[in-house]
Amino acid sequence: MDDPRLASVRLLALDVDGVLTDGGLFYGPEGVIQRFSAEDGGALVRLRAAGLPVALVSYRDFPATRRRAADLGIRLLCLGTDDKTRALARICAYLGIGVEQSAFMGDSPMDLPALRLAGLSACPSDAHPAVRAECDIVTGAPGGRGAAAEVAERLLGALGHA
Repeated sequence: MDDPRLASVRLLALDVDGVLTDGGLFYGPEGVIQRFSAEDGGALVRLRAAGLPVALVSYRDFPATRRRAADLGIRLLCLGTDDKTRALARICAYLGIGVEQSAFMGDSPMDLPALRLAGLSACPSDAHPAVRAECDIVTGAPGGRGAAAEVAERLLGALGHA
């Protein structure tokens, strides 16, 4: 049975490295290259089409992340931030919702404050043990391999768009 809080979520905010990617960074002459999951991307597009905003909140700000966000139509970006709690609160205020109506997905101890602030917390199966211990949802898939899609699909189901 899914968590009843899923139906009250009005924003899905996601960390990038370790959630939408496997956390690996490939460095080349043009800078950092990131690998994103097509499965995650498709689910996030469906979620947005169902009317649920998606935000990316990351410590890093890479051109590849901005390109992926643009390709998926994600306009709520808070990249290059070391205060994800403040970023989440600002995005919620911008949308006119309470933080308790947000879901946040992260994987590292740096994400714990934002995970604790959100109304619903989620993480990939390969998240740091301290994060897995505190999250409401721990996906079966690892980061960058369908973990975000699992959360998006659960939210779509709760919204009646299964």
